[in-house]
Amino acid sequence: MAPRTRFSLAQARRIALAAQGFHEGRPAAATKRHLSRVLQRSHLLQIDSVNVLVRAHYMPLFSRIGAYDRGLLEKTAYHRKKREAFEYWGHEASLIRLDLHPYFRWRMERAKRGEGTYGGLARFGREKRAFIEEVRREIATRGPMAAGELSGGHKGQGSWWGWSDGKRAMEWLFWAGEVTTATRRGFERIYDLPERVLPSEILNVPTPSEDEAQRELLRLSIRSLGIASERCLRDYFRIEPQDAKARIPELVEAGDLIPVTVEGWNGPVYLDPDAKIPRRVEARALVSPFDPIVWERTRTERLFDFRYRIEIYTPVEKREFGYYCLPFVLGDKIVARVDLKADRTGGNLIVHSIHPEAGVPAEMIAPALGEELRLMAAWLNLGSITAPKAWRKGLAV
Repeated sequence: MAPRTRFSLAQARRIALAAQGFHEGRPAAATKRHLSRVLQRSHLLQIDSVNVLVRAHYMPLFSRIGAYDRGLLEKTAYHRKKREAFEYWGHEASLIRLDLHPYFRWRMERAKRGEGTYGGLARFGREKRAFIEEVRREIATRGPMAAGELSGGHKGQGSWWGWSDGKRAMEWLFWAGEVTTATRRGFERIYDLPERVLPSEILNVPTPSEDEAQRELLRLSIRSLGIASERCLRDYFRIEPQDAKARIPELVEAGDLIPVTVEGWNGPVYLDPDAKIPRRVEARALVSPFDPIVWERTRTERLFDFRYRIEIYTPVEKREFGYYCLPFVLGDKIVARVDLKADRTGGNLIVHSIHPEAGVPAEMIAPALGEELRLMAAWLNLGSITAPKAWRKGLAV
């Protein structure tokens, strides 16, 4: 029988959700094994400084496996002997599976040549090479340190993102792979040499060619997406358009991408040859603005008929839904937006607002959302939930 090449929008949604593990029930008690499985499936977790609810890299795990010990992720990310991840530019700043380090070395080499996305940092690298080398030597001599711990002569006066010259030098070295994140102090990055942080068995893996590394990252992208356009594929690991255009035909020829069509989706679409197509998806999850399921906003709009924009940088008077609005996935659809804040001092999960999608009745959402909010409050060690008056009875909070 010939493989299926035409899919309805509902089938594509279920494929996408299954690729990210939303078709599986949450464990009764999440363990390190469950955490590792999410990382193996998603390949990376985006890091972001916004902490109005919880840091971005913690949230995708909660969305998939429920309440878990956040200390397990700290060990996975930064424990000297139990580390399973490293920090680098994957999809923005990310915690990436440790075994994928060799497939990012081409990006590090491009950074050393002053090529890549971060033009201002590239210029700094060209203009301040001697200074950057001095910073690298100081890290090599003194050991792991934050940018603010560089000797006084390294602090300078920089303007790029408001960073000092010392911080910019460290970030250039990080981008070029000459230093890495040893750990974090609070949210502050602590830098050290890769050979003192990452296992030798990883650093000694031969470096793939650029072409092969890009092919592998695109293979991993389709596994995590299930079904995707070219734009979605390259967005996952932020591969440059010209690189993706060269590699995708090679992957099609090799059978690693299957060209398909999706109802209402214009342009080329590709399927993972091993994609699961469940008959039903019974998900229940609040997902952060930095979750892979909503990274590529045009994909989110096509699959879920859900136009999503984070409004952190939108003036208060122009916000439609709230400062930190999380999509609520129920079944195989996004049914609402929930604006949340963790009041850690008061021990309270604040639900500023709930906005059901058009045609979705509040009474359909409320019981499941109430369960999810109670689970989240317990996970974040918040003893109470404050919700809009009109929703309190339905949410049972």
